Amino acid sequence: MPTDSLPEHDKRPVLIVLHQERSSPGRVGQLLVEKGYRLDIRRPVLGEKLPSTLAKHAGAVVFGGPMSANDTDDFVKTEINWLDVPLREKRPLLGICLGAQMLVRQLGGKVQANADGSTEIGWYPLRPTEKGRLLMHWPRMVYHFHREGFDLPHGAELLAEGDTYHNQAFRYGGHAWGLQFHAELTRAMMHRWVVHGAHRFILPNAQQGREHLEGRMLFDAPLKAWLNEFLDIVFEGKTSKSVGASRAALPA
Repeated sequence: MPTDSLPEHDKRPVLIVLHQERSSPGRVGQLLVEKGYRLDIRRPVLGEKLPSTLAKHAGAVVFGGPMSANDTDDFVKTEINWLDVPLREKRPLLGICLGAQMLVRQLGGKVQANADGSTEIGWYPLRPTEKGRLLMHWPRMVYHFHREGFDLPHGAELLAEGDTYHNQAFRYGGHAWGLQFHAELTRAMMHRWVVHGAHRFILPNAQQGREHLEGRMLFDAPLKAWLNEFLDIVFEGKTSKSVGASRAALPA
C-alpha cells in the first residue's frame, strides 16, 4: 500500500521513552501496534537523544523507572526539560508513574513521598472524579509500584484519585496526560517486577508478592480493557464508547 494512502496516524510512529536497558513498553506498546502505530523506542539513560520536535511523531509515551524525578542525574533533568517539546507543540503525551512525575516537575509541581513513608506497591482502589467519569469508565483497582506521589499541576484536571496518594490521573491542556499507576504490565513483566522488587515489599503499605499475582487474576481484565480505550482517547481523540452509550440511554 502506498504511504500516501495510509491514515495520518499510520505515517508517524509513537515515541516511546524507557528508563532501563531491558525495560519494555509492554501492553501499551502491544496495543499501539495493534492500532496501526509504529514505535520509536529511545532510552535517554543510555545516551540516546530525544527529538527536538514531535512533528514526525504521533505523540509520546514516557514510562516509569526506578529513579526519581527529583534525582540530579543529567539525563533526568534533560528529560524533564525536553517535555516542553510536546507541551509546546500540543502533541499527545502520556506519562506513566515516573513519566507522570517528570511531567509534573516540568509543569512546576512537586514530587515527594508521604511523610509517613507509605508506598503503593500492589493493587489499590481507584476513584474517578466527576471529570474522569465524564471522560470514560475507569477500573476499580489498579496496579502500583512507587514510593513518591505528585502535586496536581496548576491548570491540570484531576481525573482519578486514590487513598494513599491522592492524585492518580490528570489531564493538562487537553493533550498531556499523567498516570500514577501501571496499566502496561504484561504477565511476564509483573513476574519480573515481583522477583526483582521483592526487597521493597517490607516498605509501609506494600503488598506481598502473592497479592500482586492474585490481584492480577482478579483485576487485570478490566484494567486492560480500560487501557485499550484510554489510548484511543489520548492518541486519536476518540470519545469513550461506554460513556457515549450511557449518555445515549438517558431520557431526552
